[in-house]
Amino acid sequence: MNPAKSKYSPGPAPKDVTVKVDCDENGIELDADGTNADRTPTHVKCSAKFDGKDYPIIGTYADTVPVKRIDANTMQAILKKNDGLLMLTVITTVSADGKTRTSTFKGKDGEDREVNNVVLYNKQ
Repeated sequence: MNPAKSKYSPGPAPKDVTVKVDCDENGIELDADGTNADRTPTHVKCSAKFDGKDYPIIGTYADTVPVKRIDANTMQAILKKNDGLLMLTVITTVSADGKTRTSTFKGKDGEDREVNNVVLYNKQ
């Protein structure tokens, strides 16, 4: 995560986040580790096909995530609770050169606060 080019609302922003993504035309595997502003560790993991079905997600306040591919560089994920309550929509776009990834998060967090985050990641 590039904190200088990311915007978190509400804050505070995490200290750091590193995301490993394996993605092809069929689906995505995401494994993210980081440190919150209060220095507690975070770990988010999911594996989903681009078929719109709900798949489990661990490490967030959501329980499931359906994902769909919008185009070759863009995907949408919807974080939901088991009761079907929509929590957050995430649109992720990878730059044409593959060096940056931008994720826009909109919806509600686990404390029912409005979320409007734009997070930029640099490829390592």
